Amino acid sequence: MFTLGFLIIVGLAAITVFAVLLSILFRVVVATNDVHIVQTTNKTVSYGKDQPAGNTYYSWPAWVPVIGRRIIRLPVSVFGKGLSDYAAYDKGRVPFVIDIMAFFRITDSNVAAQRVSSFTELLSQLQAILQGAVRTILASSEIEEILEGRSKFGEMFTKEVDHQLTQWGVQTVKSIELMDIRDDTGSHVIANIMAKKKSLIEMQSRIEVANNIKTAQMAEVDAQRAVEVQKQDALQQIGIRTAQQTQQVGVVSQQAQQAIKEQEKITAEKNMAVVQVQQVRQAEIVREVQVVAAEQEKQTVVIKADGHKQKTVLIADGDLQATKLRAQGIEVEGAAKGEAEKAILLAPVQAQITLAKEIGQNPGYQTYLVSIRQIEATQIVGIEQAQALKAAEIKVIANAGTPVEGVTEVMQLLTSKGGTQIGAMLEALKQTDVGKALLGKVGDDHASL
Repeated sequence: MFTLGFLIIVGLAAITVFAVLLSILFRVVVATNDVHIVQTTNKTVSYGKDQPAGNTYYSWPAWVPVIGRRIIRLPVSVFGKGLSDYAAYDKGRVPFVIDIMAFFRITDSNVAAQRVSSFTELLSQLQAILQGAVRTILASSEIEEILEGRSKFGEMFTKEVDHQLTQWGVQTVKSIELMDIRDDTGSHVIANIMAKKKSLIEMQSRIEVANNIKTAQMAEVDAQRAVEVQKQDALQQIGIRTAQQTQQVGVVSQQAQQAIKEQEKITAEKNMAVVQVQQVRQAEIVREVQVVAAEQEKQTVVIKADGHKQKTVLIADGDLQATKLRAQGIEVEGAAKGEAEKAILLAPVQAQITLAKEIGQNPGYQTYLVSIRQIEATQIVGIEQAQALKAAEIKVIANAGTPVEGVTEVMQLLTSKGGTQIGAMLEALKQTDVGKALLGKVGDDHASL
């Protein structure tokens, strides 16, 4: 039979084993991303990572007196809640459907536990809060404004929801996103707006493309114009430079020609002065010869024949011949002076032409120089002939040709040819009545010749 002590020991051991089994059975270790809110008879304690009470507890059933507990399990990680195909209206009661996505985090698990009995209930309440905020905000705006300002409306949703979530111990992690907005069944408002926007975008795109093409073409035209202007400027500079060079060369050439012409003018003036002197001097020589001849004609020519008869030429005829000779001499002198003055006036033009033709080995120019020398020689011969006639007291009357030719003919009287010609002259006089009368006046003896 078992004794009482043994029974007591067995009972205590059984109680200990039972307590250990119960502790193992009801002991709970809270997961890292959860928080357990334990509600006892007189207090509420949160268990989990980074919680003051720790992350382990005993989950005694609520029906156990005194130690019984009620447990609410909530996540501490970020969780999402969205509205899909939610029907809404704008300010003008235009129907449309939207999709919204929001992300939350529990900031005060005790407050959250006081508001809901489970996480499912919390999600349901968050959905209701989202729906109320969306209806309130969208109903005060036009559909075009909603379509154009999704990010703005997301911030407005977030602000409205955060203001209410403080009473649930929950807050949003990021701005609520307006994921999509589209027409409700049977409505085409958004489609029409999108078509209008699409056509507007297409129009703007085409306008922008046209403007870009126009800008590109204008840029090309400007570039071509700039290139052409540069080319024209370069050609202009080249033309100006060429003209300047041509001008400078022309000026230098003209200056050289002017210098040559000046020298030609000086040379021509000197040559014409020489010619003038020669012509004037020649005229003076002729005049002196004629004067000498006229003076000699005035005198009485006495021809002695057979020592008895003399022939006297009337002084009046000599005076007449002398006057004619003086007039001819003055006429020759005036013509010579006129030709000289004319030559002086035409010297600049003639000098240019003459110098251009006579420079170099020009036979004509050489002949011209020889002619000048011949004139000088003729001048000296004429002077000497005049002196000889004066000494011989012979008068010369030149009715034809030049005075020089007349003097030459007179000089031939002193030769045998001249004597023969005198005899022929007298024989010719005898054949005319006037000649016979003249010879009769001289003397019968002479007429018989």
